[in-house]
Amino acid sequence: MFDGIFGQVKQFPIFIFQSDISWMKTEISNKKSNSIHLKNKLEGTQLFKISRFKEAIKKTAPHKHDGYFELIFISEGEGFHWIETEKFQLNAPEIYFMKPGQLHCWQFTTIPKGFVALFKEEFFDSIKENPILDLLNKMKERVRISLPEDYKPTFIFEDILLEHKQGNPYSSHIIHGYLRVLFAKLLMLSHSIDRRETSNNTLLERFQELLFTHCPELHNVNQYASLLNTTPQNLNAACRKYSNKSAGQHISDQLTLEAKRYILHTVKTSNEIADLLHFNDASYFIKFFKRREGMTPLKFRERYFQ
Repeated sequence: MFDGIFGQVKQFPIFIFQSDISWMKTEISNKKSNSIHLKNKLEGTQLFKISRFKEAIKKTAPHKHDGYFELIFISEGEGFHWIETEKFQLNAPEIYFMKPGQLHCWQFTTIPKGFVALFKEEFFDSIKENPILDLLNKMKERVRISLPEDYKPTFIFEDILLEHKQGNPYSSHIIHGYLRVLFAKLLMLSHSIDRRETSNNTLLERFQELLFTHCPELHNVNQYASLLNTTPQNLNAACRKYSNKSAGQHISDQLTLEAKRYILHTVKTSNEIADLLHFNDASYFIKFFKRREGMTPLKFRERYFQ
């Protein structure tokens, strides 16, 4: 029995998608698995890493990043980039900015070129480098930034890579300086610099971070409020003030996103997905998803792989 923001869930007989696997035989054989991998390319206490993008025509399995950001510059290449449930057609030159816990995978049709920079938020000093962190907070709302043909920041990434390899006494200063320039330039090019009030939305930001790490294990607003050392009323007030959504709606959004990840990127059945999302009953999970998306998980899956 489970009592969360969606009410009490009763135990019902097991429900399984009809043809949950058979319909996807062709599509899944090469690009789907029965799990979503969590990658960590930063070793030990490493906070930053940069490398050239692997120049190979390939498909990657859907995966998430364990606690670090990924700044990807594609200077050449064709193909597709899945980010969560959206499929982007590559249009180099462009930048992708991946957040911790965000799911993505690649499908290249020509050899790509570019750079990948990985870093954790702790890479920046929270006191001495507040301007960079302010830019980073604005970057968190970006996913894809198209670059004009006359602007290719190749030289910046080349210099960052050189300094990272050399590790001179001033290398960290140079790298941090370049990243500050990059963030500012990319925000300007995105034509949507965030002008919203940011001084008092710390509670919302902390709540959103907890959703990445504790959802779908936790479904209840009270549970998140307890972790944040506040009341459900205060948490709801902060969410409504700065996002026009309640805390419960944020949790529902994250649960829906997690469901879509498993529906589109694995061959898991409804029972398995319901279990992973901590619904005690598959039929209730299907009702929840249909209420959110206007269709069953099976129909949602078929729509993408007709």
